Amino acid sequence: MKYLSKYKHAIPLIIYGIIYLAWFGHLEKTIDTYRIIHVTLDDYIPFCEIFVIPYFLWFLYVAVVVAYFFFKDKDDYYKCCTFLFTGMTIFLLISTLWPNGQNLRPAIMPRDNIFTHMVAMLYQTDTPTNLWPSIHVYNSLGCHFAIIKSTHFEKKKGIRIASLILCSSIIMATMFIKQHSVYDVTTAFIMATIMYLIVYRSDLLLNIRHSYQNRKKSKPGPEIL
Repeated sequence: MKYLSKYKHAIPLIIYGIIYLAWFGHLEKTIDTYRIIHVTLDDYIPFCEIFVIPYFLWFLYVAVVVAYFFFKDKDDYYKCCTFLFTGMTIFLLISTLWPNGQNLRPAIMPRDNIFTHMVAMLYQTDTPTNLWPSIHVYNSLGCHFAIIKSTHFEKKKGIRIASLILCSSIIMATMFIKQHSVYDVTTAFIMATIMYLIVYRSDLLLNIRHSYQNRKKSKPGPEIL
């Protein structure tokens, strides 16, 4: 019971993870007609398969950041999860109400190497639909914000720089391996900026949580006669 009480903050993460994966999986299977997202700048960005490496590193990046704050700092954990979950939910709602996709992927790989094979494998498992705004971009920004705004990394310049490089590489990867349009990336930046102001430049969420905890602590117990 002590262990469960200590890590009960994992419950929202688990519940949301199940809901998100089920919802996203349903969209991937049912969306057959969608509106194409494309801007002129997309045509000037070359296909560069080596960027598939940072693209896949995104999964590790997000998992490590969330896990670190889960065990290290509940306030930072809740801030990070609030940021990520809000954007992911908006993404699901947009994909449900306004199905979208792209036709940027090369019909034939321009080269034959391990990286193009990895991209081809990605294409087979991930359909070119449900792309706007880019969750790869949004969550990368969210994880980087969580690191640079945490007091645990104030004096760890190396980690902050490494996070910035990885975050930037992932964002570029979404366009260089033709997974996302510039439009997806730009709108993800806009949404991330808004959420940054709400979560990290305002103490509103933290005050709500602390106020709730204080009310629970101050709530009188049953009167003993």
